[in-house]
Amino acid sequence: MATNQGICKNCGSLIVFDERDEQCECVFCHCVFPSAEAIEIFNNPEGREFPNEKYEPNTSSVKHNVTRVYSTESLEKSIAREELRKQNSEGGVKTNEFEVQAKDVKAPKSLVIGVIAGAVLITAVVLAIAFPMYKSRTALRADIEADMSQVFDGIATVAMTSDEEGKYYDGFSVFGQTCQYMNAVTTEDLSEEDAEAIYDNYCALRAEKIADGSADIYDGVQTKIYCSGGYYTVTGANGNVNVQFTEDAEAEE
Repeated sequence: MATNQGICKNCGSLIVFDERDEQCECVFCHCVFPSAEAIEIFNNPEGREFPNEKYEPNTSSVKHNVTRVYSTESLEKSIAREELRKQNSEGGVKTNEFEVQAKDVKAPKSLVIGVIAGAVLITAVVLAIAFPMYKSRTALRADIEADMSQVFDGIATVAMTSDEEGKYYDGFSVFGQTCQYMNAVTTEDLSEEDAEAIYDNYCALRAEKIADGSADIYDGVQTKIYCSGGYYTVTGANGNVNVQFTEDAEAEE
């Protein structure tokens, strides 16, 4: 019996079949297809892709293959074909036309445009909220800083000088969304009564500038007053003021 050799169009395996048989069958994946096509793939294996689909074993008595290999040429071509298949696989060539890979999934143009438009809208909303708040905070701080000297008047000496742009003062700083925090520095000795008086003055000035009608001018306000020997932390709520002194040694610890 004369035989022909071919390559399976499904899995790429070597097939040996009767040259009189118009159909050939792969013993590995059970794919049955025209013998002429198997011969063509055997002779020109370059660039071929194999889908590796599943086929049910041939249960009929008619077989379209033989199991013997007659030449080393077929083995060499089979090895070359296997190396080519590996190169295609490593290079990202799809071996199954029904297999979905990451590169095959593309977002619709309308979805991309929608995502970009949504991001722009969110940014615009954030800016629309944040910018007025920033402007309000900056204006309030400037109003308070303009009259800060009255907070320390007759109590402590605090430098009122600032940088060329007037943004940072040497003796004090006012910060927070509603300017609820104030720190000050003096080289003088201060008592708890002095620290509380500075706190009262600052709370009154801040309430005057905010002018929102709040009943408790102390609510949420905190001052730190650095002086000789340490600093005072003064807070208040519900009309009550709390003064705490921290000595320099305690601050270092």
